[in-house]
Amino acid sequence: MDLYLLVRQSVFVEGRSRRETARLFGVARKTVDKMCAFSVPPGYRRKEPAARPKLDRFTGIIDEILANDPKMPVDLPWESSSSLK
Repeated sequence: MDLYLLVRQSVFVEGRSRRETARLFGVARKTVDKMCAFSVPPGYRRKEPAARPKLDRFTGIIDEILANDPKMPVDLPWESSSSLK
């Protein structure tokens, strides 16, 4: 059985204290409190949206420059793939 379910069953059905349940399953008491607070695991949730890269505001300009200049090299001369050609 899933640990989450076992912990909830131990507290709510069998009537064990949260401290005893934490000791029994080898998890922290705060973890047992969180498991008892939610009927299913809440999963990962961000507090704030992910930060955008600093280059992100310039990608449109960079794409435009690359599209308008046909002589622009596809790969850089110091990369290993271009030196083997």
